[in-house]
Amino acid sequence: MERRIPKRLAVLTVEDLVVFPGMIVPLVVKDERSIKLIDWVLATQDKIVGSFTLKSPKLDERDEHNFYHIGVASIVLKMLRFPDESVRIIIQGVERIKIQKIIERDPFMKAEIKPLREKTKKKKDLELEALVRSVGNAFQQIVKRAPYLPEELQISAMNISSPGKLADLVASNLNLSAKEKQELLEICDPKERLAGLVPILAKEENILGLGEKIRSDVKTEFGKSQREYFLREQLKAIKKELGEKDDRTVEIEEFKKKIKTVGLPKEAKEVAEKEVNRLERIPPAAAEYTVCRTYLDWLTSLPWKKESKDNLDIKRAKKILDEDHYDLKDIKERMLEYLAVRKLKTDTKGPIICFAGPPGVGKTSLGMSIARALGRKFVRFSLGGVRDEAEIRGHRRTYVGALPGRIIQQINRAGSKNPVFMLDEIDKIGADFRGDPAAALLEALDPEENKHFSDHYLDVPFDLSKVMFITTANIVDPILPALRDRMEVINLPGYIAEEKIRIAKNWLIPRQVKENGLSEKYVKFTDSAILEIIQGYTREAGVRNVEREIASCIRKVAKEVASGKANKTIINKKSLLKFLGPPKFFHELREMEGEIGVATGLAYTPYGGTIMFIEAIKMKGESKISLTGKLGDVMKESAQAALSYVRSFAKKLKVAENFFDNTDIHIHFPEGATPKDGPSAGVAIVTALVSLLKGKPINPGIAMTGEITLHGKVLPVGGIREKVIAAKRAGIKTVILPEWNRKDLEEVPAYVSRGIKFKFVKRVADVISIALK
Repeated sequence: MERRIPKRLAVLTVEDLVVFPGMIVPLVVKDERSIKLIDWVLATQDKIVGSFTLKSPKLDERDEHNFYHIGVASIVLKMLRFPDESVRIIIQGVERIKIQKIIERDPFMKAEIKPLREKTKKKKDLELEALVRSVGNAFQQIVKRAPYLPEELQISAMNISSPGKLADLVASNLNLSAKEKQELLEICDPKERLAGLVPILAKEENILGLGEKIRSDVKTEFGKSQREYFLREQLKAIKKELGEKDDRTVEIEEFKKKIKTVGLPKEAKEVAEKEVNRLERIPPAAAEYTVCRTYLDWLTSLPWKKESKDNLDIKRAKKILDEDHYDLKDIKERMLEYLAVRKLKTDTKGPIICFAGPPGVGKTSLGMSIARALGRKFVRFSLGGVRDEAEIRGHRRTYVGALPGRIIQQINRAGSKNPVFMLDEIDKIGADFRGDPAAALLEALDPEENKHFSDHYLDVPFDLSKVMFITTANIVDPILPALRDRMEVINLPGYIAEEKIRIAKNWLIPRQVKENGLSEKYVKFTDSAILEIIQGYTREAGVRNVEREIASCIRKVAKEVASGKANKTIINKKSLLKFLGPPKFFHELREMEGEIGVATGLAYTPYGGTIMFIEAIKMKGESKISLTGKLGDVMKESAQAALSYVRSFAKKLKVAENFFDNTDIHIHFPEGATPKDGPSAGVAIVTALVSLLKGKPINPGIAMTGEITLHGKVLPVGGIREKVIAAKRAGIKTVILPEWNRKDLEEVPAYVSRGIKFKFVKRVADVISIALK
């Protein structure tokens, strides 16, 4: 018997829930409006309410646009009031309804409704019957496989004969969103509703099937692991019965054997034995087992007693060093001294040397040559950009993936405790929140302390006293003072043109000819061509760019030979234009004829010595001095001191005493993009100013260096050797030096100073009398 649905019903909105006809739903009502609504419904004879679904829980239920207008007329079966003033009700869906018009809004919403009755067909429909069977069977299979559906639903589905009721039962129990259920609710035709359920049921079956497969795979994998465990245990028992040893036992016995044979010191041996005993007690599956085994592997593989035997033949060593590098007399002499001392005293500690010089002069390759001359292993570690202290001294074993520091790693790679160890670019170490790597090197590079060097990972002392540490730097100033104090610094000056020609002929050209697949019968460089490459195509203290330009020429020859040319190519000064194009640099002094207010200074940079021009001009103004050329603070102060000296001693220098009144002076240092600093340009700045004020030009063949005081004294400066080499390279004929630097000329080779006149001065007045024409 169908229940009569009133034409007017109270509107009850529900969140995230769609009520279907025949569905029994428990609800919790808390807000005052809904409680009043329920009280009113229960007071009516029919006890029927219209249940409609909100479009979103966040929307206002009092707005008629915020809920779906097709819902279900539902009878309130039961109501319970609770102490927290909330009301629990149980409702059962009766029939689909549609809101025609909202008639009341307070104290709760009422609406005129229209029942949406299903159309029943008396005529037999085979397609409908097929849909009923298909949906019923699919739903029964889902109930069997879905853990969230009770088994009783199978019986309910089998006993329903009405297509519409079956569709509502299935739709209400499937795991669908509220929107999807609302779409099914709004379909009045049972046939269409059943057709809409078919793809949804197929999708649900696929999802359930995939879930079962995943659970099955996990269970299988777990069963496989258990099976492997039992098999391993059985294998252990079988090996034990046969008297064979398993892999773990073999590994532990191997560690014990190594501990006895590798020559571990007493402290390291005690630690190793303790770790082996611990390894025996740890299960192989434990994470700690791998950590312990890796530590023992490092501890027993280091060369605690292995040493390379030094070849102490001094003549042989000198021959090897001369073969590999030209000149570098100081370094070669120091290595031969070390060999001589080793010959007389076998337990000599390894020296700690720093090669300081511009790029490209052969610092790194010199380390390899020294190792070859001594007959030792060579290892190298570049410190450029290293910021983490753990890179030097390792990580504690408590960290995941911990390793020893790079020093211990390289010693292990060398397989010897006395290699030649090169620490490249020590002046470019960084420092941040992870520590200062330079400070971590203090222990390793101290001959008195490195016998007991402690790496954080090993945590036992390792003897580094036999290692020959060689560090390299372009400039020593950035190096930590305490670290610099531990090293014997040997300066490598840049090369002059004559030296570069010899290096190119004896080393660079033969190497590039070989590397490019040619032989000497195909290519030859004249001395004039090499000199032009050095002066016109490169500008450096070393020879890296010279080798690049030579390689460029040889590659072009190789291209011609590969194309079928068999004649020998002679590269001279004229043919360089064909191979390298026009010259990249010009000789400044060739263009200079002696100008007023332009002085030639000598400077020392991290890349070697160089000449530097100082230009001064004056103009009407307000007694200001302008300094340009990307100058550092020290150089700016030198310029201020030079101006003060000239103003103070104007009468003695025979310049107008009021020259600075209503006049601006501009001092410029060309190559403005290059940073410049230091006090060495003081005498050149004074000379440029006096030349400007007297109107007398300065001899362009004269270069000068020296710091000045306000009273006109000339103080000594550094880098004399490099500055003289730069003067020689530039074709300078006369060099003015402070008197105190006379002793530094002893370091300058005779072939470098040949052809240069040296003038030594004590006061600025002496400089001016020499420099001005």
